[in-house]
Amino acid sequence: MSTHPKTAPPGAVEVRGPGDGHESSDDGDVLLAAMGYKAELVRRRSTWHVAFMSFVLASIPYGLATTLYYPLQGGGPVVVIWGWLLVSLIILCVAASLGEITSVYPTAGGVYYQTFMLAPSSFRRVAAYICGWSYVVGNITITLAVQFGTTLFFVACVNVFESEPGVGVWGAETYQVFLTFLAITLLCNAISAFGNRWLHLLDTFAIFWTFAGLLAILITILAVAKEGRNSASFALGGFEPTSGWPAGWSFCVGLLHAAYATSSTGMVISMCEEVQRPATQVPKAMVITILINTVGGLLFLVPLMFVLPDLAMLVALPSAQPVPTIIKSAVGSSGAAIALLIPLMVLAILCGVACTTAASRCTWAFARDGAIPGSKWWKHVHPKLDLPLNAMMLSMAIQIVLGAIYFGSYTAFNAFSGVGVISLTVSYGAPIAVSMLEGRAHVKEAKFPLGKIGWLCNSVAIAWSILAVPLFCMPAYLPVTAANVNYAPVVFVGFVVIAFVWYAVWGRKNYRGPPTESLGEDPMPGEHGVGTTKKD
Repeated sequence: MSTHPKTAPPGAVEVRGPGDGHESSDDGDVLLAAMGYKAELVRRRSTWHVAFMSFVLASIPYGLATTLYYPLQGGGPVVVIWGWLLVSLIILCVAASLGEITSVYPTAGGVYYQTFMLAPSSFRRVAAYICGWSYVVGNITITLAVQFGTTLFFVACVNVFESEPGVGVWGAETYQVFLTFLAITLLCNAISAFGNRWLHLLDTFAIFWTFAGLLAILITILAVAKEGRNSASFALGGFEPTSGWPAGWSFCVGLLHAAYATSSTGMVISMCEEVQRPATQVPKAMVITILINTVGGLLFLVPLMFVLPDLAMLVALPSAQPVPTIIKSAVGSSGAAIALLIPLMVLAILCGVACTTAASRCTWAFARDGAIPGSKWWKHVHPKLDLPLNAMMLSMAIQIVLGAIYFGSYTAFNAFSGVGVISLTVSYGAPIAVSMLEGRAHVKEAKFPLGKIGWLCNSVAIAWSILAVPLFCMPAYLPVTAANVNYAPVVFVGFVVIAFVWYAVWGRKNYRGPPTESLGEDPMPGEHGVGTTKKD
């Protein structure tokens, strides 16, 4: 396989810059080669393309719609609105912290590679290995949560049409839900694989589609408001916890809603090797996206709280998907409700495609360094599609297997979203924590410097990581039964056991981590095969 950088196909964005009037998209490939890897993916994305993809990964308002049940049960409007603002501010610190580190180490390995390079040599292999597994598990399970959430959301949307009062037209038997989930997963993988060269255009379309849909929902439900409007004191300050937890902890558990929607913050780092100037473009895009998401979230959530029907009725919905019911209540018509829900349904599919793409890239990057069983298959890049197809299929297979948990528990979605948030939060915290332990020495020359606020942003990010892990292992409500138990810690521990067993059996002697030439070290014999600057 050639080690020369690939040339972007017709239609790729050309970056203009100083000097001769052009700045080559190979700048990223030069950085990549300096870090010990060869370029295998096409760089066709600009700063805004990355920002748009990051926006689609979070998919506000869809990402907030599928988990709205949790803050409503956790306390209602206060948790919904102020929980969203609180988590957005925290995630802004996480995004800025990761952006600063990414501007020094812009690779598809993302936080895994960064942890290895930042950590002292005495424990960097173990630190990177743990971080890498958390990152891959987080990407795969959050993608699973999106596909499964889309399935449940589609069922609820269809059931705005009723066969009789209070009874939807689709009974949605367990096997039907699973088959729908399977179809959505296959569709998203097909679009990501065969439409790869056009995905950046799809992401651009998505942001305009999103805000058009947001405005339509905002204007219509507030103008029509068939059942009247709530007072501002209730819409912005109502607090009625029904989860069974103490009030303060109930508020915290309800933050899963906002944490789920913002958990994709660092996933876009896996696209660094498809971005023209990743050291500056990816960090900027990450921060820009959080700001856009915060505004978009408020435009969606605040109007819903003003037309919120009976809270007890919403949390008792068997679908656990209150948004279709809220919108139908506001407009008073099934036809009008589905018309307003269609933008969210389309956005759900686009979100699934973006998550599928990011998950495949991080899985491929981790396999490239030999950290996953069967790495020789998963690190392969399809020569015609210009993407890691095998890694994508591995990710999809794991999602389908885990999706079968739904046959045993109707709260499986809570497990998927919970373990995704936990794993990604742990992986995001790893390079930030190591950087702080090293006195932030490695980021002093960052191309996206935080300067004096760096320590503050890093501290907030680490505090959030410490809180999120136990928080999202909790059941959504009490008392705990076999039907509502939170499987997130079980799934998370399962992956941790697999990771440690593989490390003990194989990794301890064979896994060496990313290329170390950039650190001035000689590689170990047999270290770093396909995917580095050395010949295969």
